[in-house]
Amino acid sequence: MKKRISMLLLSLMFAIMMTACGKEEETVVETPVVDETVVEDTTEETETTEVVEEINTEGMYRSELTNEWIPEELKDQRPVAVMVDNDKRALPHYGISEADVVYEMMNSTHNNRVTRLMVLVKDWESIERLGSIRSLRPTNIMLASEWNAVVCHDGGPYHNDAYLAKGYTDNLSGGFARIENGKPREFTEYITTGEIADRIDKAGYSREYNKYANEEPHFQFASESEPVNLEGKANTKPCDKVTLPFRNNNSYLVYNEESQTYDYFEHGGAHIDANNNVQTTFKNVIIQDVTFAELDDNGYMVFNCIGQGRWGWYITNGTAMQITWEKLSENGITRYYDFDGNEITINTGKTYIALCPDDDFPYVGIIAE
Repeated sequence: MKKRISMLLLSLMFAIMMTACGKEEETVVETPVVDETVVEDTTEETETTEVVEEINTEGMYRSELTNEWIPEELKDQRPVAVMVDNDKRALPHYGISEADVVYEMMNSTHNNRVTRLMVLVKDWESIERLGSIRSLRPTNIMLASEWNAVVCHDGGPYHNDAYLAKGYTDNLSGGFARIENGKPREFTEYITTGEIADRIDKAGYSREYNKYANEEPHFQFASESEPVNLEGKANTKPCDKVTLPFRNNNSYLVYNEESQTYDYFEHGGAHIDANNNVQTTFKNVIIQDVTFAELDDNGYMVFNCIGQGRWGWYITNGTAMQITWEKLSENGITRYYDFDGNEITINTGKTYIALCPDDDFPYVGIIAE
């Protein structure tokens, strides 16, 4: 009963907030003009057969990160969680479009609240180059542990030490390839083919899921034959564009009707992967309202990502739905719920997750154009 009352209160508060989250335009539907003139059809009737392309799934399984079909040999392989610098000087990025799940969050309360990306990759040996690589924060360790991922980074503040000492954390710090690109040294470190496997083996880590892996699936995926369609459901609104309150890079996502995904933009332009010249795009977008704490005067901080009942958005196929989220332990899975308290189902494909500081969350823009 308490949970239902809590949900009703959240729904009421969200209704008030929604007036500040973009403008929904009225759609005008014109009645088509029908020509009733009868014209004799002189074309010969021909039989047409619809060709349905079947996927050969022999030796394949559905990825626990995306629900897409990938090689069976990867089934037990742990993903990696790679820290990627998101300062403008770090562009272009390499390998981001090939990631399965991408987190974006404030990395410091300084530098105009600069964000950093944490990218999760299941088939990490297939990426030729990934990065550039930067330092780690406690929030990243707790989120990566949900996936039993090996964290790849280059150092970080002493605030990480207590988390890195936990049994659920395996990490590879620094020592990746340095590639000259005319930039300062901090923007020249990348993971290249073969490095992760070599480093995991040398560190004595398991390449396969270990005893700290969560037994329950991280996401609940809809069937591809019956994808999630949020249009017309309670606590939803049309969403052609998502603007994020990240002051340093001004990131946003735009709905691509052709691909039915959300294209990612930042620093004034499309986010293009330098590995393949492809724009980064996502089937699912999740935004969380999260409180945070400053750890020192240097701007180091941690999100209070363990908690429950805070707000968020789930966005897919041109519609946004209000949600709540919970994470009950450091390596527990973050769960997302609709306002009736049911865990949400998401669509097959790549997912973008933004952790927004609670004081900036009201400025997330859910826009219908």
